[in-house]
Amino acid sequence: MKKTRRTFLRESGLIAAGLAVYGLSGCGNSGQQTPADSSAKAADTASELFFKISLAQWSLHKTIFDGKLDNLGFAAKAKNDFGIDAVEYVNQFFKDKAQDQAYLGEMKKRADDNGVRSLLIMIDGEGNLGDLDEKARQQAVTNHYKWLDAAKFLGCHSIRVNAGGEGSADDIAQAAANSLSQLGEYAEPLGLNVIVENHGGYSSDGQWLSLVMKAVNKSNVGTLPDFGNFCLKRNEDWSCAESYDRYKGMEELMPFAKGVSAKSNDFKEDGSEVEMDYGRILKIVKDAGYTGYIGIEYEGSRLSEDDGIRATKDLLIREGMKLI
Repeated sequence: MKKTRRTFLRESGLIAAGLAVYGLSGCGNSGQQTPADSSAKAADTASELFFKISLAQWSLHKTIFDGKLDNLGFAAKAKNDFGIDAVEYVNQFFKDKAQDQAYLGEMKKRADDNGVRSLLIMIDGEGNLGDLDEKARQQAVTNHYKWLDAAKFLGCHSIRVNAGGEGSADDIAQAAANSLSQLGEYAEPLGLNVIVENHGGYSSDGQWLSLVMKAVNKSNVGTLPDFGNFCLKRNEDWSCAESYDRYKGMEELMPFAKGVSAKSNDFKEDGSEVEMDYGRILKIVKDAGYTGYIGIEYEGSRLSEDDGIRATKDLLIREGMKLI
């Protein structure tokens, strides 16, 4: 990996030369507004934090896949059950509805009726933006356009995409940078951002992804740093075989952040996360000057999804209050 990073550093100028060059103004906190918690007590506490709290729909993926919650009911559940009034959708839960204006209209109405703000849509399954096959890569770019249109309709500020592909770090970086540049150009007149999550493979390497951002060099293309997604390689049983330093990675990705994801899996008796130092991570986020939303993304199995969401929210508030 060190060799490929050095090679990419040398060749990043070539990547940038093949792209349109744009300024980096407004990379930190565009499209974010102050929410109010439905619980009066929680509101008094949360209003003092340097960030706002949102809920990522993936936190409830088991409940949704089991048919216990419909996508249309997500916004109301976020507000009524957790006192959270900003949400992040996942396209898997309405995959065939990107161009269904009636359905999207109902989604928007449900959110508006509950005083919930729609922040972004996480996009999966639309092809690899770092595909080295030009035709396949271009199709992946095109596949994302409809989701940008849907995000605009819903009132979101961004779509979250993945910078995946098969090949060398340098080649995938160049392909992904070109794809992101195209998506950024499409999103610009819509007033939207295109943000990349550290989501496995090369993208979980903070240095690699930050170099891609510098190569794109576009004000509406940024990152969605995830506290937990720093696994570079996985074993057959999906356990992590090689990890990137999460704290170093957060420091590298925060300068480009337009959203932040608070991953959680399990908690100790004192309420802290078993693998991540939330206090240390939140300090990195604050030191970067970020004041936008941090989205809860609980993925654990010991606690129920509802309890895991509440535990994550409590932890964010507790550690965030220490930084006031």
